[in-house]
Amino acid sequence: MEPTQDYPLFGGAFSATLPVGAIDISDLRPIPDNQEVFCHRVTDQSLIVELLELQAHVRGEAAARYHFEDVGEVQGARAVHVEAVQPLLLENLALRGCCEEAWFLSGKQQVAKGNQQVAKDVTLHQALLRLTRYQTDLLLTFNQPPPDNRSSLDPENLSFPPWSLGDFERLVTSLTLHDPGIFGPQ
Repeated sequence: MEPTQDYPLFGGAFSATLPVGAIDISDLRPIPDNQEVFCHRVTDQSLIVELLELQAHVRGEAAARYHFEDVGEVQGARAVHVEAVQPLLLENLALRGCCEEAWFLSGKQQVAKGNQQVAKDVTLHQALLRLTRYQTDLLLTFNQPPPDNRSSLDPENLSFPPWSLGDFERLVTSLTLHDPGIFGPQ
């Protein structure tokens, strides 16, 4: 199976390449207008693309850390730990024409899922694309919870292997803007 090329996001204002087995969560439940959320068909992995207000008070690596910590706060994480932050090369991005700054962050957040009492370490990879011309921080998040051993024996897993960092990188680098009108009048 091949990744889904040019999948429309935000009503077609953007498009990106989604990995094999991606399910659009908006087909299952309401999602905020500023988000696109996809889950893996078998694992608990998810991908989130968010259009956020530009946080001009933080720059560089600090901006990536700010958004990581903000996600942790929103998810009620008991602990957040940044493992690595590095700049992304703009020339590798389809959005290079309107992205002034890009960062990649990897870290862990200790999060309890739903009504569970026990918090698990979830690995998060984030790409922050700063579109200052549009006063927007575009945040892409790849959530990798620990594997659920119960589902690992399911034959369906052979058809839909877990997503990799390469899948996330393909999403980030393929993200393309088609309609700047999504940002309102400029």
